[in-house]
Amino acid sequence: MTSINNKDWELPNFDIIEFGPKKTKYCVGIPVINEGEKFKKQIIEMKKYSHLADIVIFDGGSTDGSTNQGFLKKNSARTLLMLKGFGKQGTQLRMGLSYAIKQGYEGVITVDGNGKDDVKAIPQFIKSLDDGFDYTQGSRFIKGGKAIHTPLIRFFAIRFVHAPIISLGAKHWYTDTTNGFRAYSKKYLLSPNVKPFRNIFVKYELYLYLSIRANRLGFKTKEIPVTRGYPKGTVPTKIHGLKSYFDFLSTTIKTALGYYNP
Repeated sequence: MTSINNKDWELPNFDIIEFGPKKTKYCVGIPVINEGEKFKKQIIEMKKYSHLADIVIFDGGSTDGSTNQGFLKKNSARTLLMLKGFGKQGTQLRMGLSYAIKQGYEGVITVDGNGKDDVKAIPQFIKSLDDGFDYTQGSRFIKGGKAIHTPLIRFFAIRFVHAPIISLGAKHWYTDTTNGFRAYSKKYLLSPNVKPFRNIFVKYELYLYLSIRANRLGFKTKEIPVTRGYPKGTVPTKIHGLKSYFDFLSTTIKTALGYYNP
């Protein structure tokens, strides 16, 4: 059993609201902030898998009522984590992954809370963890995966810019590197050569870092097919403006070059 030494973990302040006890070996963590009806529809759909993996919400400060406690409890969510103060995706992940490890989960499946992902893939991620894989990346671009209404500019950016950079950094070919539907083993997250619980991870750094570090350290990794769909029309995204896209690209390059390695 992997030991936990959390004395040097750098974590944000957050509230923990538990609706029930730990019931499963793994949990599904959902980073979310103000996704409204998309998130609520996703939670309702995920309810059917709650007997396989506990549902934990990594809320970054939603104010739209979508993370209403009564609603979450009714739909079999186990825990709502509420970030207090500043922080974006990386901070939410540090909050949620640290909670999962302290609760004794052997692995964490993450999926964005924006309703883009078909949660029917959850059992596949569980099987991957059961089979001993430490990092499993969901991909809409491999055989069996489905990319629905992916905007052309985003398709080219992922396939011909982002995926090659991440793959070079990892020394392993990945096809869908911006997809947050993933699974991490407890062993990987607790490796002294990974150290994900550092204040340097605030925005997109951590999920980029974790997709590269696993292969560089020799952990067991794989991609599995998933379905990811966009609505027609305006593309929902948390990245807005040229500066934000440049920041995301520069962070990707820094991660590939090992900037965030401990």
